Amino acid sequence: MAQDYAHGNHSHTQKKARSSGGRTPRDRARRVLSQNFLADRHALELVVKAAAPEGLVLEPGAGEGALTLALAAAGARVVAYEIDPRLAGRLRSRTRDDPRVEVVRGDFTAARPPGEPFAVVGNIPYSATSRIVGWCLRARSLTSATMVTQLEYARKRAGGYGRWSLVTVESWPWFSWRMGDRIGRESFRPIPSVDSAILRIERRPAPLVGSGRDWQRLVELGFSGVGGSLRASLRTRYDGVDAALAAAGVARDAVVGHVHPDQWLTVYDRLDL
Repeated sequence: MAQDYAHGNHSHTQKKARSSGGRTPRDRARRVLSQNFLADRHALELVVKAAAPEGLVLEPGAGEGALTLALAAAGARVVAYEIDPRLAGRLRSRTRDDPRVEVVRGDFTAARPPGEPFAVVGNIPYSATSRIVGWCLRARSLTSATMVTQLEYARKRAGGYGRWSLVTVESWPWFSWRMGDRIGRESFRPIPSVDSAILRIERRPAPLVGSGRDWQRLVELGFSGVGGSLRASLRTRYDGVDAALAAAGVARDAVVGHVHPDQWLTVYDRLDL
């Protein structure tokens, strides 16, 4: 958690920063909070286009407010969360007279989701990606989440390289996952060590399975690694696995990560759960 640099002995703080490798409080906050701000107008336009914002939008890690203002200009009512007190104060001052923007100083993942439909859009801190994504998947009124993440994270969650993760498959009946435009590292300040991409998670109009509990048990068992293949894992609990896999077009020796979420749906429908 970042220190509150709005109070205290600034000269002492600066002296400590210089004695620890020449880093200022601002430098340390950026490192601790994974602060890499979008500084490229075209990249901002790509995020706004992917999000197509309207109505209520929550923005995790608003930073200096470049995306905040772009979302508001596109017609959204933005609640911008920023954990860094210095940045939150600056953004609040900058948008004080803008009725489209509300700035909240605090941890986005500690916030209570709104009761009304809302979307999440943000250039999120790399270090908090999993926590933010988890928060979004648990929020009942979330309609979509459009986030700038590390490129490899977006690929992993959206089926890059033909592989699928537990998080994606487990949430698939309720959410679709898609990787959008790639954003090069040079679009950020300071420049990170890796490229990023836009990850889009969208709630489906209706769930694709009848029982969330049965689906979760099925998927968790499949990803347990028992026996080395999806078939071996599922056969420890279910009957009719071979016929279900055949109907889904899944090879008997298929490794779980190579099975498409839509194939999982066929397996779910064919098994007696």
